[in-house]
Amino acid sequence: MTTKAAYEYHYRWEPGSSRGRFGTVLATALCAACLSLAGLMLLPGLLGYQRYVITSGSMTGTYDRGSIVFDDVVPVSDLHVGDAITYTPPAGSGPSGRITHRIVWIGSDQFGRRALRTQGDANESADPWTFTLDAPTQARVAFHVPYVGYVLSALAIRQARMLLIGLPALLIAFAIVLGFRRDVRKAAMATEARS
Repeated sequence: MTTKAAYEYHYRWEPGSSRGRFGTVLATALCAACLSLAGLMLLPGLLGYQRYVITSGSMTGTYDRGSIVFDDVVPVSDLHVGDAITYTPPAGSGPSGRITHRIVWIGSDQFGRRALRTQGDANESADPWTFTLDAPTQARVAFHVPYVGYVLSALAIRQARMLLIGLPALLIAFAIVLGFRRDVRKAAMATEARS
């Protein structure tokens, strides 16, 4: 003889309203965006790539302002004309900080050392300086992601970081409170039904 349970309980979550569905879609989209951004920032570093945000328009058309370039560190002897590299221009040349430009000439300086000249893809002429690379390796562009650099630049601002951390925390707290209220309401309805 077999017996059947008086009832079978299957739980399937369904939002109660269009507001609930919108909240679910929004939370899923925010989580996906945050995970994608975290993956984009962490994974290339784990694979040995360096990242730089393009802040000028000298490479527009190839790497637009706000893009992130990911550089692979290669031996200086592997560099060729046409490679885009990220380097610090010689002191007194004008630009400060690192720039990403394309190699347009490789030759020798007056001391016989390997010298390079670069040019931005959007510039009409080559950079006015030549330079040597003293280190045995150099950062060469492997790939880029357009416009994500704006997010990294914004994260340098304290208020933006606080908003990025605080807003998801607030949304999570709000979802927990709503879930708690729903559970209390269901418990109250179950108690009334038994009475």
